[in-house]
Amino acid sequence: MSKTDPIYSGEKRKKILPLLFLLLFILTACNFPIKDLGYVLRSYPTLDPAIFESRRTPTSPIIENTPAAPGTPVPRPQVNEQFYHVYAAQSGDTLNVVASHFGVTSAEITSPNLLPESGIIPPGQYLVIPINDANREQRAMILPDSAVINSPCALELNITEFVNNAGGYLSSFSQLVAGERISGAAVVQRVAENQSVNPLLLLAFIEYRSGLVYGHYPPVDIYHPLGLNNERFKGLYQELSLAARMINAGYYGWRYGTLNDMIFIDETGARVPANLNAGSVGVIHLFARLYPSFEWEARLLGADGFLQRYQAMFGDPMICASRVEPLLTDQVVAPELQLPFAEGEVWVFTAGPHYSWVEGTPLGALDFAPNIKDAGCFVSPKYAVAVASGTVTRSDNGVVMQTLEDENGLPTGWEVLYMHIAAEDRVAQGTRLEANDPVGHPSCEGGNATGSHVHIARKYKGEWIGSAELFPFILSGWQVIPGRTIYTGTLVKEERVVFARQGGDSDSLITR
Repeated sequence: MSKTDPIYSGEKRKKILPLLFLLLFILTACNFPIKDLGYVLRSYPTLDPAIFESRRTPTSPIIENTPAAPGTPVPRPQVNEQFYHVYAAQSGDTLNVVASHFGVTSAEITSPNLLPESGIIPPGQYLVIPINDANREQRAMILPDSAVINSPCALELNITEFVNNAGGYLSSFSQLVAGERISGAAVVQRVAENQSVNPLLLLAFIEYRSGLVYGHYPPVDIYHPLGLNNERFKGLYQELSLAARMINAGYYGWRYGTLNDMIFIDETGARVPANLNAGSVGVIHLFARLYPSFEWEARLLGADGFLQRYQAMFGDPMICASRVEPLLTDQVVAPELQLPFAEGEVWVFTAGPHYSWVEGTPLGALDFAPNIKDAGCFVSPKYAVAVASGTVTRSDNGVVMQTLEDENGLPTGWEVLYMHIAAEDRVAQGTRLEANDPVGHPSCEGGNATGSHVHIARKYKGEWIGSAELFPFILSGWQVIPGRTIYTGTLVKEERVVFARQGGDSDSLITR
């Protein structure tokens, strides 16, 4: 990546303005206005080799002037590659986010296919984008998205079996987490499930930083076995959780177009190569927070670097990626969900979009509380209920995770998180729920909370989903509209509006 200073001191090439105007005139039919996504607050890839080409033969500008319908296969456009990138849209790409990555306006992006006015661009669709100082550098994929998030590729690993077979210090390690002593393998499992980060990536990171997976010696510093040296995060569980946060901050910051530059620990900056996928950016972000600008690349990609260690442990991640990716496409449809309480009950909309899990995950969660005067932290007599049909795949530590299923009982790829569900009467793992079946009682269990409530968030194939940008969050016909700041926002249904208010004002009351 190039250093930040030259990027921001450069100006657009004025010599090519006439060519740009001609191109835009020819291709004006390729662009359509899209909804402004300026309210996006947070921080994916097709496997088309064209994404990662760094050397191309210069050709003439694109001359296609009859755009094909979205999704219609077309050959790679012919352009003058001294002045234009040809970029193949990746998993989860939207027009505004691609424009943000490349440092251009959405109006400057053209395509031989019609560009969708909103939502995800079909993965693989070719986009023609002017070259400028912000996007000149291109880089090959480091890791596919499915190797970074807790995707279907993680299902192939039995963590306990792997750790025990490795036979290192981690296989005999245990520590207290939330009052419970758990094994080293369970630490990895819990962080992977909580943060939705791939456990293969976490195990490789543990081995690279500490040698605890295969090595037999305890860490030099038991409080900082991974060497992150943050006094707020001590012990393996906390340090691994912090590393997962760093990965997610890069991943989702790139996904939603809020992160385009890396700041390294030596306080130098660099523009992220615009053609990268979210998974690669997530890993780069982790290494940027651990190493200086002159060292991160060798640490990540060098002969003895992290990527070599990962591949030695788990092989080529592209094998699984070729089976499951792209993960987020224009064909994915958000499930129909209902409000998480019984029909006829009045609840309070206490928090608009906020972190799906913790900082680093997207603003994809909503909070609802029973309408009980002067409520505090106690187990509510009311029940949170299932928002759709599906099977409970996790039930512990205040968490219920439900895998949604279609009418034939097959998994759809969508999951719903219910947080702060009390242990008392909480639905058991393995239970199949229909919409309206009780999940459990709202409480303060399972994390920081000032009052009993249920926290609802969505995932798709291991990726946390924001509240509005890619797939609208709609509950019983009420659509979430994010506010200007975290925790604020409204629910809108026809002419009715409900405001997120922690205090439970009259305009925050909602019923089914």
